[in-house]
Amino acid sequence: MSAFSERLKHIRVFRAIIYAIVGAFTYPGLVLINKLKIEGTEHLENLPKKNVLFVSNHQTYFADVITFIHIFCAVKWRKRNKLGIPFYLLNPFTNLYFVAAEETMNGSFISRIFKAAGALTVKRTWRADGKEVRRGLDPSDTRKISKALSDSWIITFPQGTTKPFAPGRKGTAYIIKNNQPIVIPVVINGFWRAFTKRGLTFKKKGSLLSIRFKEPLVIDYAKPIDEILEQVMDAIEQSKKFMLKGKHHVMTILDK
Repeated sequence: MSAFSERLKHIRVFRAIIYAIVGAFTYPGLVLINKLKIEGTEHLENLPKKNVLFVSNHQTYFADVITFIHIFCAVKWRKRNKLGIPFYLLNPFTNLYFVAAEETMNGSFISRIFKAAGALTVKRTWRADGKEVRRGLDPSDTRKISKALSDSWIITFPQGTTKPFAPGRKGTAYIIKNNQPIVIPVVINGFWRAFTKRGLTFKKKGSLLSIRFKEPLVIDYAKPIDEILEQVMDAIEQSKKFMLKGKHHVMTILDK
């Protein structure tokens, strides 16, 4: 990303304009063409303005994040568990960043625009030259996320992939241990059925999209990284004990 684009990302007026435009185009797909069920926004109403980390499972590249933005904007306008008429786009919630893979956000013109509107791009820690590898944490990535947490909310997807029940990445637990944020687990479903993987075109209209915010996790920050990660993966219902519990999980795997 150019230095100019990087500066734009931190200008909230610019982000507000992008969120309003993206929100206006995506609202019908979430609420009118499909059905959106929201639960647990009462857990968002009294959160501080900084050092809040949302951890979620992941089903599409963009539709998931766009839905989060809609919901946060609606909550700002005192909506609870619904979007209602999107007047909230006139003054959207902008105190927000989201973690995304660098190669994904450089993939198209639209993704690059969205990247400039609040993406914290990170290098994949287990992929190089088409091969699955495990590299150590990139210190510049963790510093970038820690800096953003110091004055904002962040959305991250610990699995770093849309594949269900993929293992979580230790980077998320490392950030939690070192920054001690309020951690809000989120469980989403239905996006894989409704949208293509990039989340910008429809795959099956009339789908039920669900997004459920849970209570903040009670975390012992003194625990080892592995235990914190296990707690997170349980909370977003992507650990081994949740595998194949529900029909939608079987359908997801068969759909790949």
